Amino acid sequence: MRTLHIIMIIFTFLISGRVKAQFLDKDSSDRIIMINLGYGAYQTGGDMANRFGFTNLAGGELGYKFRNQLYFNAGMFFLFGSDVREPDHMRNLRYNGQTILNINGNPAEIRTWERGYVIPIRVGRIFPRLDPFRANANSGPYLEVGMQFIQHKIRIEDIGNVVPSLAPIFRVGYDRLSNGVGVLQSIGYRYFATDKLINFFIAVDCMQHFTEERRSVQYDLPNWQVQKRTDLMFGVRAGWTVPIYRMRKGNYFIF
Repeated sequence: MRTLHIIMIIFTFLISGRVKAQFLDKDSSDRIIMINLGYGAYQTGGDMANRFGFTNLAGGELGYKFRNQLYFNAGMFFLFGSDVREPDHMRNLRYNGQTILNINGNPAEIRTWERGYVIPIRVGRIFPRLDPFRANANSGPYLEVGMQFIQHKIRIEDIGNVVPSLAPIFRVGYDRLSNGVGVLQSIGYRYFATDKLINFFIAVDCMQHFTEERRSVQYDLPNWQVQKRTDLMFGVRAGWTVPIYRMRKGNYFIF
């Protein structure tokens, strides 16, 4: 019975919010707090293409849109993938240049993954007058520029932990940890509904990062020297926005 009461309260709140949302003015721009949840699919370029292939980004942002159509977002996205291309990675551990053996002399099962994160800060502007759908004064094509911090590495997984040379304490000598800052540019479309829960965005992203290797030693490269890198990413990002509107009449918020 208690669970039923909670469900009824939540349902009443949502219905109330949707009824109130009908009074938003379609022809007037609103101030909006934005909670964005998104996913991006990217191809790599520059030095990053020599290490990783197809790359995913998934995460969220918090932002604010002004009535003049300018807005800003800041957040965090996790970076991950399975296409690791680092040439001759861990070659010093490979028997006859082919297989890494475990403590019993049998082939070990070693998996490698791309892992990392980005922390973007974006500023953008929506252009409702260019909206081919004429949705409302808060929706339309947009342009974004920004900066972001990026960090990525090779995650090494030794199935069964049977290779002493790949114990966690030694993996830092093979993970190729790199980080740095970069710039980004986006062009896309953003939609805010006035009476529905359909609020989304889709964009094409270009990212240029200026990173540096952060490990002073690489066990498989005896003559290793720290290198500067140019890591590029190009792809498509889409997601869902939870908007919080400030109503013009009354001192309350709605979703």
